[in-house]
Amino acid sequence: MISLLHKYINVFSWSYADLSRLDTDIVVHKVPLKEGSTPVKQKLRRTRPDIVLKVKDEIMSQWDDSFLEVVRYPQ
Repeated sequence: MISLLHKYINVFSWSYADLSRLDTDIVVHKVPLKEGSTPVKQKLRRTRPDIVLKVKDEIMSQWDDSFLEVVRYPQ
């Protein structure tokens, strides 16, 4: 497996910065909302503390590489 990855190193993305050249129509997730409707905030779910730290690290990594951005929906 390692030799395959080394052989085709230019095919794989090794960081979120590598994903910046992807077409945004493929990688952008949008929440379809009906016009005039109000989004409902769901109740928070409990998660194991060790998993929360891993998720936070991953999100911060994506944020630091400018892979994520905040979108403001009209009120």
